[in-house]
Amino acid sequence: MRSAALALAALLLVLPPPPARAQTAELVPPDELRVCADPANLPFSNERGEGFENRIALILGEAMGLPVRSVFFPQVQGFVRNTLGLRRCDLVMGTVASDELMQNTNPYYHTTYVAVFRKDAPPPADLGDPAARNLRFGVVARTPPVDLLLRNGLLDRTRSYALAVDTRVESPASQMLRDVASGELDVALVWGPIAGYQIHVQHLPLGMRALPGAPGAARMDYRITMGVRANEPQWRRRVNAAIREKQPEIDAVLREYGVPMLDAAGRIAAGVP
Repeated sequence: MRSAALALAALLLVLPPPPARAQTAELVPPDELRVCADPANLPFSNERGEGFENRIALILGEAMGLPVRSVFFPQVQGFVRNTLGLRRCDLVMGTVASDELMQNTNPYYHTTYVAVFRKDAPPPADLGDPAARNLRFGVVARTPPVDLLLRNGLLDRTRSYALAVDTRVESPASQMLRDVASGELDVALVWGPIAGYQIHVQHLPLGMRALPGAPGAARMDYRITMGVRANEPQWRRRVNAAIREKQPEIDAVLREYGVPMLDAAGRIAAGVP
């Protein structure tokens, strides 16, 4: 998930347990909102503040009456340990609900992996359809859609793209979508926020639809939360209050970036590609 945001859960190290203490005084500075962020990972964040998580952090800061300061560290193995864990910052903007690496806030959006295709050549909705055997697929290695391709016997029809790359110079998911647009591939199975953003900024003639899961298979949709340290419940409540207050503005930013948000029925809501 962040190059596929679910790769987030796979790449982050487990935080060491907090030291034993007689009291549970929280150590979040009261005068600024310190956000843990990747310096080069659009559409999520970058050092120039161009990502939707940069924008949402400013919205939260406004609700809390705090200036926002980003603490940048590449989102690779050790991200949590070297940012939130060392108390260099106090909030990770995008993580997966029920992620045991951190304490989760309430979710602020619900999104999914998607199937991306040329608008003039939509694939069958079910990967088990025999017609899928005639298609060429792309997928980012070690992300949940690989499981669906395996279960449907389609790995021999699939081109794999790297998960762990230097995001300052490479964007495998972006390249995969260009390969669909050019006709080298028929379908890309990719994390929705990346797909929606790339379709928008590259003006690609592509459509997308939510990728349905299968019984016993890896999950395709996720509720995205923010991460805080486990021993700071007052801080968590304060962040939750800001999310509730600013949810309409948060939703507007996500729509602006083309993020596919799921409705109560599990369908991509109107207003995205």
